[in-house]
Amino acid sequence: MIVLVPAYQPDARLLALVDGLRTAAPEAHLLVVDDGSGPGYAPVFDAARQRGCTVLGHPVNQGKGAALKTGFRFVAEHAPGQEVVCADSDGQHSPDDVLRVAARVRDGADLVLGVRGFTGAVPLRSRFGNALTRALLRLATGRDVRDTQTGLRGYAAELLPWLLTVPGERFEYEVTTLLQAVRRGLPVDQVDIATIYLEGNASSHFRPVLDSARIYAPLLAFLASSFAAFLLDAGALVVLHALVGGLLLPLLGARLLSSCVNFAVNRSLVFAAPGARSVRAAAVRYASLAVVLLAGNYLLLAVLTRLGLGLLPAKVLTEVLLVAASYLGQRRSVYVRRVRARQPTRREPAPVG
Repeated sequence: MIVLVPAYQPDARLLALVDGLRTAAPEAHLLVVDDGSGPGYAPVFDAARQRGCTVLGHPVNQGKGAALKTGFRFVAEHAPGQEVVCADSDGQHSPDDVLRVAARVRDGADLVLGVRGFTGAVPLRSRFGNALTRALLRLATGRDVRDTQTGLRGYAAELLPWLLTVPGERFEYEVTTLLQAVRRGLPVDQVDIATIYLEGNASSHFRPVLDSARIYAPLLAFLASSFAAFLLDAGALVVLHALVGGLLLPLLGARLLSSCVNFAVNRSLVFAAPGARSVRAAAVRYASLAVVLLAGNYLLLAVLTRLGLGLLPAKVLTEVLLVAASYLGQRRSVYVRRVRARQPTRREPAPVG
């Protein structure tokens, strides 16, 4: 087993984790990545080396995602076939919990999350952030992950090449990994761990505004695309209704125009990823989804307008009601190619130092 710890400006809590793991699992290989902490933190990393850790370094801060990829790349090159457990350096993960996640990976799991219960004295931003991200991830994938922002994760060795291709260099990398794992059809095992926040999580380097924007960018991109398509759809509907009258033909014409634009934008910008379906396959599935949504759109519009609501307000209400169904349908069936997870192979530990 290899324990990978990305660290930016760590303190004695990193060394406490190392000491605890050395005592509980002396056979484990500990790999620490200094993400550009600076000369002032050299004594901490020197102490980690003296305790037997392999320490890699970035000359400047590149972000947690970049540090994790540096560690994954090193393991793939120097210790192929080894599972990796990632843990944070700020004292949030106990050695016992790290080893419980590692045991689940060794038992054959591909991706294991150490999930917190968020009980006790949990900072409000952490409680709210996880609840929001959990809800959005469930909307996007249909999968309920109880702790989307946990840094304690275990990966089978066969996932390392894929992990190096996941986009993102900072905190958004971990959420993007979850999104793509579900799109690949990988099972996500969840292991309960302790909820530990020291000093109100004051040591965290998470930037609430900037890093939250990075994490929520995929969903925000979809909503922006949907809003642009809605404006085009609503405008075309009003114009065609004025020209030809009725409801069905204007609705069909407006939806055909907006769907073509929405499909092109979502495929190239929102859901773009390695392994996505071909344009032809995605277009067929998008068209099938569009027919279902169009039927729902027509029925809702017909009901609302017969109830006396104006055409444009009825259109706005209809689109609001259907946007979640559209996102979920596109995420889960149009732009993704599901693959069967490979059976992990296990090898004897190889030295990494």
